[in-house]
Amino acid sequence: MSTPFTYNRLSKNDAACLLVDHQAGLISLVQDFSPGEFKNNVLALAASARYFKLPTILTTSFENGPNGPLVPEIKEMFPDAPYIARPGNINAWDNEEFVKAVEKTGRRQLIIAGVVTEVCVAFPALSAREAGYDVFVVTDASGTFNDVTRHAAWTRMATAGVQLMNWFGMACELHRDWRNDIEGLGALFSEYIPNYRNLITSYLAKK
Repeated sequence: MSTPFTYNRLSKNDAACLLVDHQAGLISLVQDFSPGEFKNNVLALAASARYFKLPTILTTSFENGPNGPLVPEIKEMFPDAPYIARPGNINAWDNEEFVKAVEKTGRRQLIIAGVVTEVCVAFPALSAREAGYDVFVVTDASGTFNDVTRHAAWTRMATAGVQLMNWFGMACELHRDWRNDIEGLGALFSEYIPNYRNLITSYLAKK
């Protein structure tokens, strides 16, 4: 007899967002999305985290080396967020300051995205699962070399119980009900999904 399925939904009251290694040098390695599409997705995720007021943690790896600095737009969105510049840890979860920042949020659902998928995303996602967290990886705000490495990473994480989502699905699950705020979320979607702007324009014209 199969175990009954439990739909584990994201909650804006229990989720935190971890943006891992979205660095200028590392982003140049991303080949499974076009550069413009990928940057748009990353900023859309960041904007969604800000919209829902999720505790957000920024981290970089070896930024004084070839990995480069954090994408400046992310830092501008979260000027007061914990910012952990890891001196060498490849797995962010191996950094004590990073783990303490996660624990300090008091949240048990972790939304993770980063570069590259099979390392900077998968390693902390698997470590967080081992530590008992519910983990949600935003697939279209995480990038890597090609589809082969991407799907291998997705399979590895999914097998460990990580939920894979895109940023739009994440935002809708957090929002739950359009009656909570139509124009605010509509404006966010319009900013990052050009076709959605037509939908919202049509809606506003009828008001």
